[in-house]
Amino acid sequence: MLVLNCSTKLLILENMLRSYFPESLKVYGAVMNINRGNPFQKEVVLDAWPDFKAVITRRQREADTDNLDHYTNAYAVFYKDATAYRQLLEEHGVINWDQVFQIQGLQSELCDVSKAVANSKQLDVKLTSFKAVHFPPVSSLPDTSFLLGPPPRLTSLSVSDAELLDRTWSRGGNEQCLRYLARLLSCFPSACVRDDRGDPVSWALTDQFATMCHGYTLPDHRRRGYSRVVALTLARKLQSRGFPAQGNVLDDNLASINLLQSVGACFLPCRFHRLLLTPAPSSPPAGL
Repeated sequence: MLVLNCSTKLLILENMLRSYFPESLKVYGAVMNINRGNPFQKEVVLDAWPDFKAVITRRQREADTDNLDHYTNAYAVFYKDATAYRQLLEEHGVINWDQVFQIQGLQSELCDVSKAVANSKQLDVKLTSFKAVHFPPVSSLPDTSFLLGPPPRLTSLSVSDAELLDRTWSRGGNEQCLRYLARLLSCFPSACVRDDRGDPVSWALTDQFATMCHGYTLPDHRRRGYSRVVALTLARKLQSRGFPAQGNVLDDNLASINLLQSVGACFLPCRFHRLLLTPAPSSPPAGL
């Protein structure tokens, strides 16, 4: 295991990962954030340098952690060789197996390899797979003149909006998620439409892997074109900062799939896989 903490080498790695798009997009997004201030306190672990075969991004070991916070305890993976990935995964100290955490990536062997190692350590594994999406360069936005004057108004989210986002996210509704969303909003780009009271009615934000996420419009405000404007505005923000505009969508989310098709987003040949890993409960002492 090698922790890559040299700023020059991290920039070289960022450039190298471009050669492996789209499978390297999750790790690439994390590395880009590391190279631009590292607001989420990430680090890079590789099997070797510079001729690596597997790379994992993880939370810095010295950062504050909550063992129940699988949102923040997230690893992104890219490998050139699945065997090298397994060996790195099994190496002592690479993964904190005592906490609830995620593994994310865009390669097909990721699931089987990760599950095999996790099962050997008696962890429960839940897999969710998505269509992976990439936005081509957004050269122009739809007409937003109706959002530039009096409300509704096109703007960005703020930390004070985290509670609303937590309530409306299918993965939310807990202390860890609320804290995670507040941190995302303080660190990364977002876009939203606000009503005449200044409350968000349609929005999207960016996660720790530079992925567009939690795109949502309140039911009473749908079919007004807000989602389209928000998605393209956020994609353009990311692209203007040099980031790829990427996202994920569940196969049965037909409304979002139709929206993405309508704005010219490209569905990638690979799929996005997110594994949620949970340690088995400790067994009570014998005789109790």
